[in-house]
Amino acid sequence: MTAALSRNLLADQAADQLRRRLAAGEWEVGAKLPGETTLAAELGIGRSTVREALRMLAGQGMLRARQGAGVFVERTEPETDGWEAVLQREAIAAVVEVRAAIEIEAARLAAQRATDADVAAMRRALDLRAAAAAASDRAFVEADAAVHRSIVAAAHNPVLSELFETFVPRVADAMVEMIGLLGLRDRDTEPNSDEHAALVDAIAAGDIELAARISRAHLEAMAADLA
Repeated sequence: MTAALSRNLLADQAADQLRRRLAAGEWEVGAKLPGETTLAAELGIGRSTVREALRMLAGQGMLRARQGAGVFVERTEPETDGWEAVLQREAIAAVVEVRAAIEIEAARLAAQRATDADVAAMRRALDLRAAAAAASDRAFVEADAAVHRSIVAAAHNPVLSELFETFVPRVADAMVEMIGLLGLRDRDTEPNSDEHAALVDAIAAGDIELAARISRAHLEAMAADLA
């Protein structure tokens, strides 16, 4: 616990230093920040702590990570909790509402219809999600989506599967935005892992009501975070 608190404190301090450097104009909007190794050496901290600090600033709207390209400056002052942030939260909340409409029923049907092969596929997806814990936000979201895809597939409803696949790109973008907005991985690189495992266990056990209840609670908590 002490080590974790120390690391979090260092990340906060690093974020403050980077925030001051951004405000001073060291990097202009659109500029690419130095890599994690360089920043770690400059700040005298580890790369994982630098990564946490960068995520904090991304959550404030100051930075944005681009897959395979690096971290870029979005603004030199923290984003105020104004209309832009409100509209972003509302857009993500709308996606979560549609997820609930699809995924709660998918969990219920999967608990009724899942085969041994379906359950095996769900557990493989859980393992891949865990393996993506240290990956980028986008890669982690894609691994998370694969778990939900395996559950929808286990519902054995082709229309539901088609609807989910059409919706997945929108979900992925919203979840990446939500991670940055709320800093969901600042302290936990594998959020909600227990809930996902419990959902798969309920489906494997054929417990229809429990599966639906876990799915509903997960999505309601997500909606509450955005309120």
